Amino acid sequence: MNFFNNLILKIKFKYWKFIFSMKKIQIYFIESSINFNNSDLSSSNIGGSEKTLINITNSLAKNKNVEIKVFNNTTKEIFSNNVYWLNINNINRHEKVDHLIAMSDANLLNLIKANKKYLWSHSVQPIEKFIRKKQLFSFFKNKPLMILEGDYHAKNRSFLTSFYGKKILKLAPDYDFINTKIRLNDLPNKKAIFTTRSDRNLLFLLDCWKFIYKNSPDAELHINPPYDLSAEESKSNIKIRTKSNKTFLIEELINSRVMLNPGHKGEVFCLSAEEAKELCVPIVTMGYGCLYERVEHNKTGFLAKTKKEFVDYSIKILNNNDTYFRLKENLINIKGERTYNQVSNDLLNIINENR
Repeated sequence: MNFFNNLILKIKFKYWKFIFSMKKIQIYFIESSINFNNSDLSSSNIGGSEKTLINITNSLAKNKNVEIKVFNNTTKEIFSNNVYWLNINNINRHEKVDHLIAMSDANLLNLIKANKKYLWSHSVQPIEKFIRKKQLFSFFKNKPLMILEGDYHAKNRSFLTSFYGKKILKLAPDYDFINTKIRLNDLPNKKAIFTTRSDRNLLFLLDCWKFIYKNSPDAELHINPPYDLSAEESKSNIKIRTKSNKTFLIEELINSRVMLNPGHKGEVFCLSAEEAKELCVPIVTMGYGCLYERVEHNKTGFLAKTKKEFVDYSIKILNNNDTYFRLKENLINIKGERTYNQVSNDLLNIINENR
């Protein structure tokens, strides 16, 4: 009798173990930046971190074994691409989920109960700033695994704010960039482009442009707003970009000869550089911040060591068609090598290792 009872217990145990293994894994995201949701992917009103959240959740939700919800400041709650986008004020405080990923702010980890918690960082954020923003107590209370976006990010993030471990999750451009066809023989006009925030070494670039323009007077430099051009800058073919939707940005990049981006210590991934790279636009950079990770020197662009080198490399791509086509061909050969399917698989691996 005991044999049969034990057998029944074993069968029941295996049955529930099977049922539990079939249960969808809950992965909830929480962030508090701006009012946006899945429908804003092509909008010019969102930045790199918002694009990343949309792309990663869309990709994760292709997996039938996961349930994805995003809580943020959206004023329009929607269910799109198998992802729930919900207002942060509508959190069920009594629910406990499998995995919670907070974007940037450790205090958000207090709002949802979860078996495992993660803090996805989009900045270097020195410990002084972490304390000033009153995140330290929440960090130690919730014990999150830190998700970082590259080698530079991992090396420069404070050890204390990675106390419970850290994992690198390298990003990707979204599929509209990947699926855009690039023809090797197309030669754009001599247009240089800068699509990053103006506080990320634009002044360095403008100073370099004085020398670039002297050697390539038919070239143009298109920079991000807001910026008030001086009369002298206007005369040197510097233009203010019109920020529009993603389709317009893709067209702009395709019609650019080179991206000029010195980099900045605050850049931990630089999605704008990755987007240019995916559209086979060579990049000239000083390699500040993470920019050295976006460029393979003399293959996909140039990593300058000095201001003079930055100027000379820029002139070389603008004026030497052979150099431009060589770099472009190299970029075409690696086009599509990193996608959000890979990013989401890498994130699931991180989660599975942390279960």
